[in-house]
Amino acid sequence: MDLEVSPSLTIPAAELGWRFSRSSGPGGQHVNTSDTRVELSWSVADSAVLSESERMLLLGRLARRLVDGVVTVSASEQRSQLRNREIALAKLADLVAAGLAPDAAPRRPTTPTRGSNRRRLAAKGQRAVTKQTRRRPPAE
Repeated sequence: MDLEVSPSLTIPAAELGWRFSRSSGPGGQHVNTSDTRVELSWSVADSAVLSESERMLLLGRLARRLVDGVVTVSASEQRSQLRNREIALAKLADLVAAGLAPDAAPRRPTTPTRGSNRRRLAAKGQRAVTKQTRRRPPAE
């Protein structure tokens, strides 16, 4: 089952590696006998579907998640191996899509409007007056 990350990028099933193991958590006797935990791995460094620029971008952005150029995602939320497979595929697709997403536009600094500045200063003045009225009147 190929993994479609975006309309322009599909990871073939042959490049995906699956590992199954026993999951932890609730499930009773079922959990002790079933290999429902799923680990999905994909070699970014050896992938044939990525261009060189995409590969470098992913290797840089996913560097903390990579071990020898391989990204691994695990899923054990569900009691069913099939559902955990689907979750792992979705996690990997989201991870790769986020890694290939363009950088956000830099924030353009703005200045407060004249009206908002006037309102802020008026509120400060009102607060100062309120505090002054709480003081003890001067002794004459």
